[in-house]
Amino acid sequence: MAGEKRFGTALFGFKQSDVNSYIEKILREFDDKLKEKENEITELKNQCRELRIKYEDMARKAEHFNEDRAKIADVLIKAQEKAELILQEARRQADEERRRLSQMTEQERERLVDMKEEIKLLKKEISNTLRKYESDLDKVVEFAEKKANGSDFPNLNKIDSQKDDLSEEIIEEIMEEYAAKTEASTETEE
Repeated sequence: MAGEKRFGTALFGFKQSDVNSYIEKILREFDDKLKEKENEITELKNQCRELRIKYEDMARKAEHFNEDRAKIADVLIKAQEKAELILQEARRQADEERRRLSQMTEQERERLVDMKEEIKLLKKEISNTLRKYESDLDKVVEFAEKKANGSDFPNLNKIDSQKDDLSEEIIEEIMEEYAAKTEASTETEE
């Protein structure tokens, strides 16, 4: 067999020097292997220590990353909630502004309708007043012509031109009254 040691024989058994040299050789080999194994164990302990340090470092980093991830998630959630609140507030303000503008538009429409009605009434009033003054002037002219036919009126031609001037003055007075009424109604609305 391979690795089998054969000892020489002596008077009462094996040769003692062969056995002793073999035992010393085995002890040396065992010491060498023991030193190798101790070196391996030391090297493995160092590697284990380094790996433990790396593991602890990685665990701290992972914990730090998890904490950061949790903080970021919290910040994102808060930012999203705040953004939703801002959007809701903006929508509310937009709706409120839309309602306010709608009310203002409706009020302006009503005011415009009222003004149109007022203008129609004023036109009728002016028209009626002009017809009345025209009728009165016609009566005055007719009366003056009758008087002129009956007596001397040298300024009869002036009456026709005065009639036109008077009509213009009356229109101006009516327009001034209308402007004053419009200003007064605008001030009371405000």
